[in-house]
Amino acid sequence: MTDSLASHDATAVAELVRRGAVTPLELVDAAIARIEKVDPQLNAVIIPLFDKARRRAQASTLPNGPFRGVPFLLKDLFCQTAGDPYHAGMRLLRERGWTSGHDTYLAAKFIAAGFVVLGKTNAPELGPVPTTEPVAHGPTRNPWDTSRTPMGSSGGSAAAVAAGLVPVAHGNDGGGSIRVPASACGLVGLKPSRGRTSLGPDFGESWSGLVAEHVLTRSVRDTAAILDVAAGPMPGDPYYAPPPARSFLQNVGAPAGRLRIALMRQAPGGMFPLHADCAAAVSDAARLLETLGHDVQESHPPALDDADFAQHVTAVVTSWTAYDLDFWSAATGTEITASDVEPYTWALADMGRAISAPGYIEAVLWLQGYTRRVASWWEQGFDLLLTPTMCEPPPPLGS
Repeated sequence: MTDSLASHDATAVAELVRRGAVTPLELVDAAIARIEKVDPQLNAVIIPLFDKARRRAQASTLPNGPFRGVPFLLKDLFCQTAGDPYHAGMRLLRERGWTSGHDTYLAAKFIAAGFVVLGKTNAPELGPVPTTEPVAHGPTRNPWDTSRTPMGSSGGSAAAVAAGLVPVAHGNDGGGSIRVPASACGLVGLKPSRGRTSLGPDFGESWSGLVAEHVLTRSVRDTAAILDVAAGPMPGDPYYAPPPARSFLQNVGAPAGRLRIALMRQAPGGMFPLHADCAAAVSDAARLLETLGHDVQESHPPALDDADFAQHVTAVVTSWTAYDLDFWSAATGTEITASDVEPYTWALADMGRAISAPGYIEAVLWLQGYTRRVASWWEQGFDLLLTPTMCEPPPPLGS
């Protein structure tokens, strides 16, 4: 049963529970056995919560939601659960034994849907880098090639799902942190529209609205069905995405008609060369879409090639990194110094401290204008923009 469960998506596992073919506790025990057997080779699950998961799985209070009994992992960044360790990739918090005092809104929605949280997955310190190799917990390895990274910052979750430890795991994405690990590990990774899922009660937004939360899965239907669970505004959210006309799951497999699809075969501005394997992957996808009857033509928003984008995004990310260190200094009662964090984190925070308040506002306003320039391209009638997710295959760890 254990091996067969490892190949199921969350929707299939939930159906087994509804039919009485398997109990939530059996699912949890099977997932724990897989984690204990496989994860020593991956280092994806860095905070196990196995005893708590077993108690929840057999409790009469386990919610009867659409994913009742399905084993689940939370990325150890943003999404918090009351009484459980929370490190945000920081050695300082791990050494302090830091625990969360509350469930975030999103965690509460996952729990209400019936998911059983088995533990927390590895993430880089505070999440700004595209690999998962924190000093606090060590590197996570890609299950397809353990000498390589699963990328980041949701690399721990991606590795766990790709290896079959659990059918689905939480992730978040500011500059690719769901999409890039999904690509590196062969998964489905959707970054929802801003305001689609709540960051509350701790944040109204993060990185000036760039950060969104969702999951990494093995199937499009899981990604859609879980978005139905996770989406929707919560009290105090500063803005939210308009509700869909029908559920996201109902759109899976629905007739789409003939779509006009633009194809972009390069990194924005050509700033990075495109590896032959990545170029072949996007070309294969384009040919497949054409065989399905869609119109594919090479085009992309000219604004994507604006080289000034990088400096303004950097201003936002570094400012937030400086804020994060100030926040954790206050929360822990310890003035964080360079010796308490990784060199890259400290360098980002230093850059952020050098940005004035007017400079930060200037960066945000520039990015908002940039967003409008990108969005205006869609008025030409394109339905989709097809691009490579990564410019090269996952690099070796430590590179």
